Amino acid sequence: MTIPNSSETAAILVADTLRAIADDKSLVIFNTIGITGGDPDILITRLGITRKQFYSRLSTLTKASLISRKSRRYELTSLGRIVDDAHLMIGTALNKFWKLKALDSIETEHKLPIGERNRIVSTLIDSEDIIKVLVKHT
Repeated sequence: MTIPNSSETAAILVADTLRAIADDKSLVIFNTIGITGGDPDILITRLGITRKQFYSRLSTLTKASLISRKSRRYELTSLGRIVDDAHLMIGTALNKFWKLKALDSIETEHKLPIGERNRIVSTLIDSEDIIKVLVKHT
């Protein structure tokens, strides 16, 4: 058995984290805990899933260190809050999908100076977080 190096370990952990929220029911549980906290009985009722489905997914989220249990309630861990924020950023980006495609098309067709590209980014995109990411990667 080879011991993975730190970049291999990080890649494995990222994959495990994403796998924990990959199915729609797990993601709904994760989001609901992030928004309202998590009383298990209320979550099971609201989500319309079986206890087995709920606890199986809860176990996966807990093992991935995305949620923890405190006093019969579940809450996002520090890592869970970061993943939740990244998930919200992805949702925002997907809502701007066509604007991002237009930006990609402009970049493919024209070699723009960085300042002009960044001005186009600021004009097309109304999310400061996404603008920061796009400007950072020029």
